[in-house]
Amino acid sequence: MVVLSVPRVDVQRFHDDGFLVIEDVFDPVLDLDPVVREYTAKLDRVADAWAADGTIPSTFADLPFTQRFAQILNATGSIGYRPFDICLGGPFRTDEPLEASMHAGPAVFNMMRHPRLLDVIEQLIGGEILSNPIQHVRIKPPEAMLREELVKRNTMMSAVAWHQDQGVALPEIDQTDILTVWFPVLDATVENGCLCVIPGSYHRGMLLHCPSRPGQGFDLRIPDEIRGAGGIPVPMTRGSIIVMHRQTMHSSLSNKSDGVRWSFDLRYQPVGQPTGRPWFPAFVARSRQDPSQEVHDWRVWADLWEATRLHLADDTSGMKPRRWTGTEEACA
Repeated sequence: MVVLSVPRVDVQRFHDDGFLVIEDVFDPVLDLDPVVREYTAKLDRVADAWAADGTIPSTFADLPFTQRFAQILNATGSIGYRPFDICLGGPFRTDEPLEASMHAGPAVFNMMRHPRLLDVIEQLIGGEILSNPIQHVRIKPPEAMLREELVKRNTMMSAVAWHQDQGVALPEIDQTDILTVWFPVLDATVENGCLCVIPGSYHRGMLLHCPSRPGQGFDLRIPDEIRGAGGIPVPMTRGSIIVMHRQTMHSSLSNKSDGVRWSFDLRYQPVGQPTGRPWFPAFVARSRQDPSQEVHDWRVWADLWEATRLHLADDTSGMKPRRWTGTEEACA
């Protein structure tokens, strides 16, 4: 077994470019393969339940993961992605378990607080690290396998327009030293829809965002006339990560391959700063000052989301609107 050294971060380059790719943060076999197994088991459970209640016509158990996931999404529509994301999405209901509302499992949690990942983050924001609840897993089958409606209306399954992560949170986050961490579960290539970034773009500050699609309050984009030119694709091998400043402009390409493009999109910040989604639960991933505050048990993390789910099922009044209305002149 290869013992990986502590990843060293080129802090100056990160400050120059607003992003940094760091190789070999994770061991693909020891760290990422358990995530694949956990999601494969989750897909089995969800398919069995939905086939039993008639939500889908079959479990599609004879298909490989990519084709099976695509068939289930085609049969259920956008709502079918809910059990697989690592963040709650509406509708919020009391008559279903957390298992049906999002995914919270030990393999995913272990990735979120992986020591080598936290070593990278600590070099950029210090040793008091909060796991921000703006987080997603994106499992994108080839767009050719999906119904056109899904590709057009849901960025969990399709390309993501140019945006800044600060732009999709409440203004309270504007002074938070939030760091985006993105990593592929399988290799991310130009063909299957890797990220694209604009080096140095965060130096321009916060830019206007508009809804990418009618009625979408969460799916935002920077208008082309504001964004300007530029942008480079960033292919990545499994085990690597990219860290980005909260104002770095980035997007993703379409999956035109015959395999899945699978990635995690996480956020970290110093403890004590606003998260931009205060109705969702954050947790302390590392504290050099008070390690007793750290959450080490994935079940504690899952319980935080369960309590949030039950609360939001009764009262969503605390979920404040985003900063952009879509009525701005450039959005017309």
